[in-house]
Amino acid sequence: VDRHAAGARRDKVALLWEGEPGEIRRITYGELHSLVQRFANVLKGLGIQRGDRVAIYMGMSPELAIAMLACARIGAVHSVIFGGFAAQAIVDRVNDSACVAVLTQDVSYRRGTEVRLKAIVDDAIDRCPTVKNVVVYQRAAEGAQSVSMKAGRDSWWHELMAAAQPECPAERMDAEDPLYILYTSGTTGKPKGLVH
Repeated sequence: VDRHAAGARRDKVALLWEGEPGEIRRITYGELHSLVQRFANVLKGLGIQRGDRVAIYMGMSPELAIAMLACARIGAVHSVIFGGFAAQAIVDRVNDSACVAVLTQDVSYRRGTEVRLKAIVDDAIDRCPTVKNVVVYQRAAEGAQSVSMKAGRDSWWHELMAAAQPECPAERMDAEDPLYILYTSGTTGKPKGLVH
């Protein structure tokens, strides 16, 4: 992101996104660079550091890409969990990789149906002892969805972003350092994590 944001592509569209209900967002490389740095500082503010594992359980939105890039920026290892999976799938993957945080959203939309992602995370999280923080991106319209937030653990994405510093230098990483863990089902039926 940095090289494009600092070069001739700064004002060109990096992400063109259309949500299922019909929202359209265009994010330039310059804007993406700013959002990634700010969210990287959000993660650091939660105590997440190089080598920590972070689960991302979100629907398709620009914030999913922002979360992945922010994790990479600070050297945290992200693990994307498909937003259609049930609570047990979250438990299996989060516990296997000892994630310290889960990034999610209040709702997602799939084939015209509202999927309450935060409620699914809530169902899973009591069985995930390593998780200290849950960050929730608000996708639903204001007041359209009541979301249960646990004090001391759960935080709203937009509130943390508003308070975060705008600049975050990228962590220097070695070529062989892990970037992400991708889980796939194996022959035993138990998910296996592949480290990239």
